[in-house]
Amino acid sequence: MNQTNPGLPTGLLPDGASPGWLNKGDNGWELTAAAMVGLQSVPGLVILYGSMVKKKWAVNSAFMALYAFASVLICWVLWAYRMSFGSDMIAILGKPSQAMTEGYLLRQYEFGYIPTADYVFYQFAFAAITVILLAGSLLGRMNFYAWMLFVPLWITLSYTVGAYTIWGSGFLKDYIIDYAGGYVIHLSSGVAGFTAAYWVGPRHSHDRQHFPPNNIINILGGAGFLWMGWTGFNGGSPLAANRITSLAVLNTHICTATSLLVWLSLDMVVYLKSSVIGAVQGMITGLVCITPGAGIVDTWAAILMGILSGSIPWFTMMVLHKKSSFFQKVDDTLGVFHTHAVAGLLGGLLSGLFANPKLLKMYYPNTAQGPGLIYGMIDGNLQHGLRQMGFQFVGALFITVWNAVVTSLICILISRMIQLRMDEDDLEIGDDAVHGEEAYALWGDGERDPPPLRFRMTPKISSFCKRLETDH
Repeated sequence: MNQTNPGLPTGLLPDGASPGWLNKGDNGWELTAAAMVGLQSVPGLVILYGSMVKKKWAVNSAFMALYAFASVLICWVLWAYRMSFGSDMIAILGKPSQAMTEGYLLRQYEFGYIPTADYVFYQFAFAAITVILLAGSLLGRMNFYAWMLFVPLWITLSYTVGAYTIWGSGFLKDYIIDYAGGYVIHLSSGVAGFTAAYWVGPRHSHDRQHFPPNNIINILGGAGFLWMGWTGFNGGSPLAANRITSLAVLNTHICTATSLLVWLSLDMVVYLKSSVIGAVQGMITGLVCITPGAGIVDTWAAILMGILSGSIPWFTMMVLHKKSSFFQKVDDTLGVFHTHAVAGLLGGLLSGLFANPKLLKMYYPNTAQGPGLIYGMIDGNLQHGLRQMGFQFVGALFITVWNAVVTSLICILISRMIQLRMDEDDLEIGDDAVHGEEAYALWGDGERDPPPLRFRMTPKISSFCKRLETDH
């Protein structure tokens, strides 16, 4: 025990690395939560994507996720974080600037008792998983060179606007209920993924007709990282280890379990079989739906949200998608539109319906978010409840339109330089044509002679060079 302050353990005394404003408990939890969100992408979605596609696309699909994770981090610290959470430039965007100096990263974050570096990393993990989720719509045919350009452009021009408008200092910040990204992350990734899938074009015709997963056991492993990682996804948003954090974590898992069971039940009733992949889809829609309201709705509401997230996206994916010519025209490989855009929109609207005013005051103490419509009716405050539902619709409309338009412009721009879709010959082959590597080498499959020395190799013309040649 410290002699100068007998009531305070020595390890909790302020020093150069731990100033008086730093809450070590909050700091420790926030770093843990950020790491959990990162694990959702690497290895979570790397494993999930690499397993959920045909064997010939396993390497490419997993590597699209890994590349995006690294690329986003560099963009994030060089300019994108400050565009999302920095000082005002316009009503929907902050000024681009770096977030790398000691003076900036080690100072207290303005809304918590943690260093700013915690928040920079936590929000990076959010940005990275958004573009990786988007990739789920493009697996099995997008030119990897085009993907390398798409990621930094989309993070810069699309994601930053949604984050700044709703979470930063934008014009919707004080009005929209979006606890941890139902709109900023999931609605945007679902809409952008569907839009990009339209511009990239469909998979090879045979792949589109027959696209079995190559490893269902690994799918469950990747899904497990995603589910457990959501503890940090929703638990880290309060930036403190407080009561809202505890409620958010519990609500997250309750909604997810309910959604999984509902989706599974519908599969059993309609198709007479319990689909593993269907259960994973139901798990994902539950995670997505609870995200915008995890810490500001009651647990009974989380169960209702789980029932709806297990049934409405199931209907749009399993029934509406198959009957709609509009959905059939766009090849959304993993159904990201249904699992993220539909579920994210559903979660945002249900948050406006079920938000508890007492919890809202804990999480949004200085802003104008109103009570949920149900509590507005109970408390005789119907006008404020309807007003909040109106804001939820406005936020959804803004995110949808912005992502559809900007994603289209990005794809058109890239297509002027590089083919968005691989050549038909490469689509026939898959990973070996793109990366010169294959996922599995079993019983001699995948064996090849060692490559010749580099100076003896004939250079392989990249897709970029091929496009330039054809243009001339």
